[in-house]
Amino acid sequence: MSTLPSTEGGKQPPSVYTVMLVLSMVFLLIAVIAMWIELRRWAPDYFRTSGANPMVQVVHDVDHFA
Repeated sequence: MSTLPSTEGGKQPPSVYTVMLVLSMVFLLIAVIAMWIELRRWAPDYFRTSGANPMVQVVHDVDHFA
């Protein structure tokens, strides 16, 4: 004994909120794919560190600069 009207004609058309939910999911998926492409394009390679040469200066005597 439900108070909701029966739908004997089949499925109801999707509501506006269902369409907005599907569109937001599609746009979020596009954004994630775009960010992954940008990460691959601009992110440094963290595992190949052979080209990283640190620049250091060794100071033997402080009076040398005075």
